[in-house]
Amino acid sequence: MSDGKIVTQPTPNTQPRPHTRPRVLVIAEAANPEWVSVPLVGWSMAHALRAVADVHIVTQIRNRDAILRAGLEEGRDFTAIDSEAVARPLHKLAELLRMGTGKGWTMTTAIAAVSYPYFEHLVWQQFGPALVGREYDLVHRVTPLSPTIHSPMALRCARARVPFILGPLNGGVPWPAGFDAERRREREWLSYVRSAYKLVPGRGRTLQAASAILTGSRHTQGEIPARHRDKTVWLPENAIDPARFNLSAKQSLNGPLRACFIGRLVPYKGPDMLLEAAAPLLRSGQLVLDIIGDGPMRPDLEALAARLEITPAVTFHGMLAHEDVQSVAVEANLLTFPSIREFGGGVVLEAMALGVVPVIVDYAGPGELVSAQTGYKVPIGSRAEIIARFGALLQQIVADPSPLPGLAAAARADVQARFTWEAKAAQVRRVYDAVLAGGPLPQVMG
Repeated sequence: MSDGKIVTQPTPNTQPRPHTRPRVLVIAEAANPEWVSVPLVGWSMAHALRAVADVHIVTQIRNRDAILRAGLEEGRDFTAIDSEAVARPLHKLAELLRMGTGKGWTMTTAIAAVSYPYFEHLVWQQFGPALVGREYDLVHRVTPLSPTIHSPMALRCARARVPFILGPLNGGVPWPAGFDAERRREREWLSYVRSAYKLVPGRGRTLQAASAILTGSRHTQGEIPARHRDKTVWLPENAIDPARFNLSAKQSLNGPLRACFIGRLVPYKGPDMLLEAAAPLLRSGQLVLDIIGDGPMRPDLEALAARLEITPAVTFHGMLAHEDVQSVAVEANLLTFPSIREFGGGVVLEAMALGVVPVIVDYAGPGELVSAQTGYKVPIGSRAEIIARFGALLQQIVADPSPLPGLAAAARADVQARFTWEAKAAQVRRVYDAVLAGGPLPQVMG
């Protein structure tokens, strides 16, 4: 491997292509089937699109081995780009600035905004001639998800008259009022000036050049300037793989109800608020709680459980392998998840897929995924208000759990209909067709 070089060459496909399947160059700098978060979203979307289009995936070299293990053929199905000459030192800088805490994601995004254009420069070096020669019908940049990272290739594709699809873009959900302490504990210093990215010239040129802009949340859609709003489509970024979440919660209402929390143990996800809200029910034996995940808050949470005298009712499972999460979660009646700054809410969809009823704060991603027919929501508010509202709602559910089986069935059905990667790919295909036909974009919903 040599820095700054393309390490694979795409093999021309000499087989005739059905005219009904568009030829798509999918750019997914982060796409890895063995990781979580953005890389897993990037991989899942890019791979799912292969069922609805003739796709060639372009990704970063760090994902190469995992994609090979997933069964794709290098050169024919995907190309790995070695941008490590720029990406590696900037990644190390980001880790240094975050001081190994796993916090300060805004800083990581800002560093990525500096390194990413070099990756696209190398992509254009390799694929520019093929795009100019009309060997692809369109380009779709799946990752980065962040709306703060512009795309130099969008303008180049516009000049070559090749439609460019952007997204799903998501991120930058504002910290709600009253959570400055949590913001500081997360080292989100740059979030105070995040809106400055809207002034970066590259952003405006990217949006102008894009033929369609997929937005992963209503918040991100609202940040797109009005002049581009007619080419935006709301498409929640997350979906589930039915093969990974193939169990079904029993929703037994005999004995104490079981709740679970899934996620990193960090301030904005609110595990401490959950313990305080659920404490009376946990002490009385009417509720038990499984906490799946790990993070810097764990020692404090265990101490809090001891002070609240709820330790016997709370199990800290720590970090589990992704495939093992469902075996614990499926035993629960409820996903209790009071996160106050969740962009996508993938864990909410995963719980719904298992028939575990979500109880969430109605803000950002989770609030857009859960309806009155599929779960419970409490309004956003101050820390004290969320604890009080969450506690009152849990009391209500424990007093009358009879709606849970119906909610669980509706949640499973909603996920299967709209939030599998197969369904997501079909929704994106509708966007491709509209762009290529020059017609109005569909109002695709998750």
